[in-house]
Amino acid sequence: MNDKYLTVSQINKYIKYKFDSDQNLNTVYLKGEISNFKNHTSGHLYFTLKDESSRILAVMFKSNAMKVNFNPADGDNVLVVGRISCYEANGAYQIYVDEMLQDGIGNLYVEFEKLKKKLNEKGYFKEEYKKPIPRFPKKIGVITASTGAAIRDIITTINRRYRLAEVILLPSLVQGEGAKEDIVKNIKLANSLDLDVIILGRGGGSIEDLWAFNEEIVADAIFNSTIPIISAVGHEIDFTISDYVADLRAPTPTAAAELAVPNTTNLINDIKQNELRLIKSINNKLELCKNKLDALLGSYILKNPVSIYETKMQKLDVLTDKLVMYTNSLVDSSSSKFKTLYEKLNIYINNLIDTKGYKFTSLIDKLEALSPIKTLKRGYSITTYNDNIITNINNLKVGFIIKTKIDNGEITSKVMEVKVEK
Repeated sequence: MNDKYLTVSQINKYIKYKFDSDQNLNTVYLKGEISNFKNHTSGHLYFTLKDESSRILAVMFKSNAMKVNFNPADGDNVLVVGRISCYEANGAYQIYVDEMLQDGIGNLYVEFEKLKKKLNEKGYFKEEYKKPIPRFPKKIGVITASTGAAIRDIITTINRRYRLAEVILLPSLVQGEGAKEDIVKNIKLANSLDLDVIILGRGGGSIEDLWAFNEEIVADAIFNSTIPIISAVGHEIDFTISDYVADLRAPTPTAAAELAVPNTTNLINDIKQNELRLIKSINNKLELCKNKLDALLGSYILKNPVSIYETKMQKLDVLTDKLVMYTNSLVDSSSSKFKTLYEKLNIYINNLIDTKGYKFTSLIDKLEALSPIKTLKRGYSITTYNDNIITNINNLKVGFIIKTKIDNGEITSKVMEVKVEK
């Protein structure tokens, strides 16, 4: 009877399962005011998120709380991203917060996260699509505003580090109306030029100022570029969609220039170090070869080269004598064996001839005894008609021409009468 009643744990577990299996609750964007805020000693954040008429419990674990770039407090208006689930111990549902920002950027942040998720699912951020930055570029395209600190920092840094590279500026709007279209146009133009790498960027600013680099058409242009792109938008703490899609992200325009070219001073130092290592390696090799040569020059063999051949010739004579002795021994042994085999073969053949001769003579005697010719000599004859032997008188008729063979000839006659004896 009690089987139909569930325990509290069972119902709470079922409710949690329903929350976790609902795709609409797996990623939720909420905004509200913080109350009952508690920063636990474990590093986890516990608080309530409320608006004018409702509230929801919230928890943000330490791994995500460490990424928050402000100090949350009661009364703060915030934007959070997380998932809704049930805490089984007390049956309360709450939001598990993954990201939290101060409210003030409103819908822009929501749009940023939506586009980021969309492009991530399309594979735009995967490492397998990232193109390598050439180590020694000859031509560098820079897409940024023609005036301002960003272009000055980039050109100054490249000229200071690596004067072999040519910098080609492609002036572009970097904020405001028409900026995204202008950036896309310049990326396509850069791909038609003989460039080795592109630096795309601008100086710092608010999220509204940097928004052109969060547009989907700009992300598409970066992803489809055949030339590797370094994204350098804003300051170190600023992240845009362009940073995620680009082949390499630089925290600042100056850092982008440093990543795009090697340092000539470092290269010269590397060359000098390689030169020293090469000279040392060659000297060590020469010294090793010299020691081997000195050892060879001082060897007994080189001082007395004839001794090599004397020893070899003596060994050759010894081997020659052994070969002659072995050959003679082999010939003698073979001759003796051949003589013995010849005698045995001769005896065998004579015995075989005698045996076969005896058998042949016996067969001749038998053959002569059975020969019809022998019978003819005793006065008998053989009569044939059309080469067929006549053994029955009934086979003859008057008028047949028959032949009678006797010992020393053959008689041809015509049958005149056939008389059958009774």
